[in-house]
Amino acid sequence: MSSKKNDNAVLLREIRELILAARKTVARNIDTIQVLTCFEIGRRIIEHEQHGKRRATYGKATLKELSSALTHEFGWGFSEDNLSNMRKFYLVYGEQKDISETLSRKLLIAEKSETASRKSSDPAKSHTLMRPFSLSWSHYVFLIGLKSTEERRFYEIEAAAQNWSLRELKRQFDSGLFERLAASRNKTEIKKLALRGQEIAKPKDVLKDPYVLEFLGLDERAAYSETDLETAIIDKLERFLRELGKGFLFEARQKRFTFDEEHFFVDLVFYNRLLRCYVLVDLKIGKLTHQDLGQMQMYVNYYDRYMKTDDENPTVGIILCKKKHDALVEITLPKGANIFAKQYQLYLPSKAELKQKLLDWTKKQEVERR
Repeated sequence: MSSKKNDNAVLLREIRELILAARKTVARNIDTIQVLTCFEIGRRIIEHEQHGKRRATYGKATLKELSSALTHEFGWGFSEDNLSNMRKFYLVYGEQKDISETLSRKLLIAEKSETASRKSSDPAKSHTLMRPFSLSWSHYVFLIGLKSTEERRFYEIEAAAQNWSLRELKRQFDSGLFERLAASRNKTEIKKLALRGQEIAKPKDVLKDPYVLEFLGLDERAAYSETDLETAIIDKLERFLRELGKGFLFEARQKRFTFDEEHFFVDLVFYNRLLRCYVLVDLKIGKLTHQDLGQMQMYVNYYDRYMKTDDENPTVGIILCKKKHDALVEITLPKGANIFAKQYQLYLPSKAELKQKLLDWTKKQEVERR
């Protein structure tokens, strides 16, 4: 019994030193220090369990004892559940992060390193504390709950790159962003999504299927017009831009141009700075027709011939519709056309539905390759 208490005392002392060192560190990024500390606490707990070959029931008792002692000294943040999350955090990320030195040593020398870095004029040496994690602890608590490694990596990369709040991260996950982007990619490209996040090199890279517009507040069952849909998008423009994806800038609503003494109006005009091209969006609440596709073809042709500059890329047209027929799109548009018909929906999709859709897509790709 005394041996068990002594083991726990050693573990408690090591964790106390980590917490005290982290709190003394003059850190520019408090979130990073917290995440690194949680990672190292998780490592200590796992190594303690493995060293003693402890059973699961004993592990729970250890967490309870640690929680009581740490909460008494440091206050909020060290509940059994949170310590369990730290343990899981290390199990999930321990082999994925390139951590060459133990965090405890780095935290203990961090204050000295920080002081030295302030005296340095070299930006490359501006801070020496390793930063293998780029999100807050709350973000990682959510991420370690994801079963798919590919999804977890993708959402971690995108959340950091797009500066998503925890709320936005959850919304993007609930909307099935990974599945919606992956649905138009082959297996190799899906792996790239997981390793690099969403990279924009060609028009298809920005497309999603479907576009999820639940934030507009329109009732799926109620009658609404295309004008209502357009107005709702303008009212929630920031969120709509986020749903469109990376690099989009808003230019105009109901953009008028005149051709052969007749006026035409493009519902929404955007510019994508990554693709370096105009993106025209037409909204359709009824059934997609070949006339709708022909109209968008005319809009795109006009912008290519009269609006874009020589150093810009060809214009992209997107028709957002409630329902589309792939065969109609394929037979109406010329091959290589920069025009895409994509469905939208006013509610968050079922994750199971999206996963099945992705599975069906990959199977279709395999059949076509044979």
